[in-house]
Amino acid sequence: MLKPSLKSLFVSVAIALSLSGVQAQTSTIKVGATPTAVPFNFLNPKTNTLEGVMVDVAQALSQEMGVNAEVTGMPFATLIPSLQTKKIDMISSAFAKTPARAEVVDFSDIVLTYKEALLVPIKDTTPYRNYDDLNGKVVGVMMGTSYVEPLKEVKGFKELKMYDTMADLVRDIALGRLEAGFGDGPVVAYQVKASAADKVRLVDTYESLMPTEISIAVRKGDTESLEKVNAALEKIKQNGSLEAILKKWDVSQ
Repeated sequence: MLKPSLKSLFVSVAIALSLSGVQAQTSTIKVGATPTAVPFNFLNPKTNTLEGVMVDVAQALSQEMGVNAEVTGMPFATLIPSLQTKKIDMISSAFAKTPARAEVVDFSDIVLTYKEALLVPIKDTTPYRNYDDLNGKVVGVMMGTSYVEPLKEVKGFKELKMYDTMADLVRDIALGRLEAGFGDGPVVAYQVKASAADKVRLVDTYESLMPTEISIAVRKGDTESLEKVNAALEKIKQNGSLEAILKKWDVSQ
């Protein structure tokens, strides 16, 4: 018969081996996000880590899916190519669901919806309501966003300028280099509040024409991953996790 101390040793070793086996079975899902879309996904300079709404969503989804999320920051234009070449497994970013993108990736159910915002210099008090009110204006938009193509179709602008980041666009409006600009409502609101509230104005009379639907993206044809993501998304909607994330980052729908 084994001595009690020896029994305890064997039990401890067995538990340790069991736990290591569970850990080994825990897979990692690689997630792509842009580092310049506050409050959805951005690089915190103090911690050098990605934070934001969609980073938290990715973590919440991975927890429900029983995997670890490894979130990597990358330029917006590289998100789809990185997904297609399997450098990442999922896009969880300020990534709008559009018909054009749906041709090359598969989208989950909607995570959240918001409207675009119009920005003008603080001294411009005109109650703009639509594109016609911006005739003859130099207008800016961030490259890669779902607003680019619709705005290209507008005939009345004097010029449509493209920007790498929303911060650059807001800066040019503040400096008088740009007469108006469009961007994601929550991103624009944060940028103005953080750095340009005394120089740039959010136009509250503007009537949104381009509501944005944010979804998770997986590789085209990856139905297994899509089903898992949708099941996890439904769970975080039902248990209040998604609502808590939006409240944490002060994002309204």
